Amino acid sequence: MKSILSFFLGMFATAEAVLIWLILFLGFDMGFFESSGISALAGLATFFGVKFVSDYRFLKKNRLTRKEYAYIQKNLQEAKRKIARLQKSFLSVRTMGAFKQLYELNRLAKRMYAIVNKDPRRFYQSERFFFYHLDSVVEISERYARLASQPVKNDNIYLSLKETQSTLEDLNESIKKDIYHVLSSDVDDLQFELDVARHSLKKLEYHPLDDERSTKE
Repeated sequence: MKSILSFFLGMFATAEAVLIWLILFLGFDMGFFESSGISALAGLATFFGVKFVSDYRFLKKNRLTRKEYAYIQKNLQEAKRKIARLQKSFLSVRTMGAFKQLYELNRLAKRMYAIVNKDPRRFYQSERFFFYHLDSVVEISERYARLASQPVKNDNIYLSLKETQSTLEDLNESIKKDIYHVLSSDVDDLQFELDVARHSLKKLEYHPLDDERSTKE
C-alpha cells in the first residue's frame, strides 16, 4: 500500500514540477535552466515533504521508531524472498499430495506476511515464524521437492519423503498457531466487545410482566 501511495505521490510531484516549469518558462520568460532548477526543487520539496509527514503519522499510529520500522521492513523483504522460494517449490512437484501440502504452507506463509505488512508492530508477536518456522519450511520444502521429482526412487527415498511429509504437517500446525498468536489480541478485543453488546442488549430487554405490575400498582 505504501509503495502505491509513493507512486501516486511521485506522479503528483512530477506533474507539479512540469506545471511550475511551464509557468516560469512561458509565463514569466525565465531561462530554461533557471525554470528547470526551480521546478525540480519544488517537485522534490513536495515529494519528500509529504512523504515525511505521511511516514511520521504512520510511525506514530503504529508506535514505532524509524529504526524499528527499517528493521521490520528488512525482515519482511527477506521473508518475501523466502516465500518466493517456497512458491517455486510447490510449483515444481508432480504429485497432487505434495502439491496440496506445499500449497497450504505457501498460503499460510503469505497470510502471515500480509498481516505483518499491514500492521508492522505485529512483527514482534511473530518473530518465531520469521526467524524459525519460515526458514525450516523453505529449506525442507526445497529438499522435499527435489526428492519427489526424482524419476527413480528406492526405499530410502520413500522413507525420507514420508518423514518429510510428517515434519511439514507439524510445521503447518505450528504456523497456524503463530497466526493465531498474532491475531489473539484481536480475538480478545472482539470477545470483549461481544460481551459488552450482550450486556447492553440484556439491559434493554422488554418484559411485559413488569409493565403489568407497574400498572396495577
